[in-house]
Amino acid sequence: MEAKEKLGAIEAIIFASGEPIELYRLSEASGIDVGAIPALIKLLNERYDDCGSGICIKKLDSSYQMCTREEFAPQIKAALETKKSTPLSNAAMEVLTIIAYNQPVSKGFVENVRGVDSSSVVNNLVEKGLVEEAGRLDVPGKPIVYKTTSVFLRSFGLSSIADLPPLPGHENVVIEEEPESAGGDAVGLTD
Repeated sequence: MEAKEKLGAIEAIIFASGEPIELYRLSEASGIDVGAIPALIKLLNERYDDCGSGICIKKLDSSYQMCTREEFAPQIKAALETKKSTPLSNAAMEVLTIIAYNQPVSKGFVENVRGVDSSSVVNNLVEKGLVEEAGRLDVPGKPIVYKTTSVFLRSFGLSSIADLPPLPGHENVVIEEEPESAGGDAVGLTD
């Protein structure tokens, strides 16, 4: 397959998927070696830059997604006649922070950290697509655990969870695994 065909195949697959597509799936679907794909995506983004395109391909963890450029957001909003989305409440930001820095975690863990019932806040974050179920703990009751999504990464301009800034006052602190009595840890996850 020629370079031009490879670029076309990658572009078409990412465009058609609509959602983030994992690197290995992109490789399988296109028949292009996994190692060559990042360079091809870089070349596509350079072409988009050169012609002033309103789209780009973003890396989200180990996935790629075609997106519109941020500078065109006002025009897109006007065209789609969308209302300005309501910002997250302080409670939602607090719960999202707890999940992002300690994931995967159960609702029980979030409630232990916050000291209040957080079920509705977690459910709201799931509805918004910022967090998702990540399996169940292998403890009595098998509680569901939650993790952040690619929508979370995209919304906060992150490539991966590793890009999260350190918590204030905790720059050199390693977050320990959550105790089983507070909701369990990732070691006992089951699907």
